[in-house]
Amino acid sequence: MSRGDLTEAEWRVLKGLLPIERENRSRGRPPEQSRTIINGILWRLRCGAPWRDVPPKYGSWNTIYRRFRRWSEAGVWETVAVTLAEVMVRVSENSGQLFH
Repeated sequence: MSRGDLTEAEWRVLKGLLPIERENRSRGRPPEQSRTIINGILWRLRCGAPWRDVPPKYGSWNTIYRRFRRWSEAGVWETVAVTLAEVMVRVSENSGQLFH
């Protein structure tokens, strides 16, 4: 795992919010590969580099780009952001702490 990649705890939360293919399907990447692709998307967003410059350890830049675009068009990232924001508010209300 590289700096900036999803931790196990982050992945457990995030994978429940994503339309990841089931392992028992004949088509689609298994969730472990989806995690690598998500890490590639996050790398690209952090760095601001062109898609073609995403390191090969995350998979094919084109696969990473297509997944990002498909999920963007489907509103997946917006749903993830709203859901995570709601979770953060609930956690802060329960603990009395504010997130900065």
